[in-house]
Amino acid sequence: MKILVTGANGFVGRALCAELSRQEYLVIAALRKGRAEVDGLIQTTVICSIDNNTDWSAALQNVDVVIHLAARVHIMSDHAADPLAEFRKVNVEGTLSLALQATKAGVKRFVFISSIGVNGNVTSSHHPFTAEDMPDPYDAYSTSKYEAEQGLLKLVAIAGFEVVIIRPPLVYGCGAPGNFRRIISALKNHYPLPLGAIKNKRSFVYIDNLVSLIVRCIDHPAAANQVFLVSDGNDLSTTELLRACAGALSLKSRLVPIPQKLIEVFAALIGKENVAQRLCGNLQVDITKARTLLDWTPPTTVEDGLKATAIGFNKVNK
Repeated sequence: MKILVTGANGFVGRALCAELSRQEYLVIAALRKGRAEVDGLIQTTVICSIDNNTDWSAALQNVDVVIHLAARVHIMSDHAADPLAEFRKVNVEGTLSLALQATKAGVKRFVFISSIGVNGNVTSSHHPFTAEDMPDPYDAYSTSKYEAEQGLLKLVAIAGFEVVIIRPPLVYGCGAPGNFRRIISALKNHYPLPLGAIKNKRSFVYIDNLVSLIVRCIDHPAAANQVFLVSDGNDLSTTELLRACAGALSLKSRLVPIPQKLIEVFAALIGKENVAQRLCGNLQVDITKARTLLDWTPPTTVEDGLKATAIGFNKVNK
């Protein structure tokens, strides 16, 4: 089976391509820059930009499945004059153009990696998001992902090919960018953190668990035209996460037990409510649908995932 992976040089893309090659799939890895070359079962192709005008015809030759990871990602401080318009160029127009070209090239299935932000950015206690919940995207990035999902599902009805949508929460592992890298950096630098009394619950997904679900969705008959949520299946509070990361790094966590309400009030005073939400709010997902419909279980526990992540970070930073 021949698979096109977009965003192949990203954090998830590199791990996915390595696993697909290990399982002896023929992979076409779409990169933003570099030179086309063959490495085992992975062939690279350069796609400099993704928008409505991108020509995918060469990359799609004889491809059976497209796994679309490439996106304009969530940006904490977006200075674009119209952020939603910029997200739409890549995440909506670029995605739907690729999908339409894929249908014409005879691609059988399109696996789209979306975002849990399509469901929303907060859950109430003991009521995790499910794949059947009414979407409630909360910012320009998640709105663009939701619009892409809707466009893909409409294309299914018109073109008759299969779409699978996966919405991950924060993905962690060695080399993870963004918030998780900042967490590891703060712990390794022995910074005292005022996060020793946070009682929330949040879902995370280890990179190998996300890759495992993506691979399961490549050809599983029950995955066709479905939406799946993914996580490690074991939610943690921010305090528990920091302590677990510190333990995995063999470090003593320096967590100051500041009351959660005080943190939220202070964040509001300085205009950082979104940061407080990520640190103190609940965001849980229910993966029952993936478990039952696909007979899938996360292969790596959160404890083992954090240990592997810590070992990887220590090796890289020696």
